[in-house]
Amino acid sequence: MARLSLANLGALAAGVAVPKYSRNQLSPGILHFGVGNFHRAHLAVYLDDLFNLGLNHDWAIIGAGVMPFDETMREKLAAQDYLSTVVEQDANLAAARVTGPMVDFIPPSERPRLLKALADPAIRIVSLTVTEGGYMINPATGKFDPSHPALQRDSKHPDDPTSVFGLILHGLKSRREAGLAPFTVMSCDNVPHNGIVTRNAVTGLARLMDEKLADWVERNVAFPNAMVDRITPATTDRERKITAEEFGIEDSWPVFCEEFKQWVVEDNFPTGRPAFEKVGAQFVPDVTPFEYMKIRILNGGHAIIAYPGGLLDVHYVHEAMEHPLIHAFFEKVEQEEVIPTVPPVPGTDIQQYYKLIGRRFSNPKIGDTVRRLCLDGSNRQPKFIVPVINDNIAMSRSMAGLALESALWCRYCAGTSDSGKVIEPNDPNWERLQATAKSAQSSPRAWLAMIDIYGDLTNHNAFAEAFAAALASLAGHGTAETLRAYTSG
Repeated sequence: MARLSLANLGALAAGVAVPKYSRNQLSPGILHFGVGNFHRAHLAVYLDDLFNLGLNHDWAIIGAGVMPFDETMREKLAAQDYLSTVVEQDANLAAARVTGPMVDFIPPSERPRLLKALADPAIRIVSLTVTEGGYMINPATGKFDPSHPALQRDSKHPDDPTSVFGLILHGLKSRREAGLAPFTVMSCDNVPHNGIVTRNAVTGLARLMDEKLADWVERNVAFPNAMVDRITPATTDRERKITAEEFGIEDSWPVFCEEFKQWVVEDNFPTGRPAFEKVGAQFVPDVTPFEYMKIRILNGGHAIIAYPGGLLDVHYVHEAMEHPLIHAFFEKVEQEEVIPTVPPVPGTDIQQYYKLIGRRFSNPKIGDTVRRLCLDGSNRQPKFIVPVINDNIAMSRSMAGLALESALWCRYCAGTSDSGKVIEPNDPNWERLQATAKSAQSSPRAWLAMIDIYGDLTNHNAFAEAFAAALASLAGHGTAETLRAYTSG
């Protein structure tokens, strides 16, 4: 077995693809915040494909982090020369490749070096994957939240920022003062209108400091919207063991993912960009239709199967899809309440896309867990589920399935599965959610009264009554019987 490093690339097994370019051919053009598994399975893979074609070698990545765990990530990746093993697994595929588009990683402890990199004119794109909850927005309104503690802190210390958006703004300010063109800010997060949301965060922070700077950012900085997609579970000892035993690679943090990937981007890059379209990315004038389709059918679908799976002690996502009641619930809610809210998408058959999602969820090799899908519902529900409920209400359509999904989430947050197994904390707001979920057992509207999640849905009597009935059924009959009653009509 070979330890992953530049020196050992030649010693890897013949079936493992390695970079066709050498590291000294690369120079940085992108600084990326959030070097997690999704980034290394998505943006980094697109770049690796380009570099293997002999193209765009001046667009390598400098990784950056702002969270304490980024120090550990940097330590592990630096020990293997910033190389990553990416293992693609589908029903009939298991292939490993080593990717090498990242040439440096700046951890939080080296903030002066990070600020210098952001001011470097060679960096023409600053990209980020900081999760759905990292954008300092009010979940109920979807708008910038200037009261967020991280933003308040940076607004008072503009020359010593610690948040992603404070750092980005400092870099833009430095370029403005030096007379340099601003970099493009490209979100790669699974957030509706992620470019607009990112712009609102950066300009909103700027307005807390300097109105003229905020106006300059709005006029001069590009924030393209993008839809990103690839199922990428967390790395555990399972993935490390498979990487070692099946591919002969000792990698501290391998990335496992499905073969499928998709990236639809608005072509708005004033200072240039890599030729991503040559390796499968799709550039469009408006990403909104693709975004609605993916966020509602895929991410909404994840939520639909996650909470019944968690309550029925199902471990893997593909096992949830094999469960007849969960699968029937998924199919009924998608067909009756989710897909009807998705507008037409250019060049796409919505039903074929839905079938593709079902096949991807059913992939037995990916090892994605139900617990991962249940994570961070307080940030995900307002983005993936609540807008669909509101659309169905506006169109006077059924919302019984989504009311049940909401009740299943509430029941999950109470902290025990149907078998009595303790559900460990699985949300940044778990303490609040658990207390509210327990109160909801006797007063269901207490759950819907979380206006930062549900907005004014607590005042919509038909939905509140459907939610209360679903929650009562779960308490009285359990998850399986409640699903059986719903799916049988």
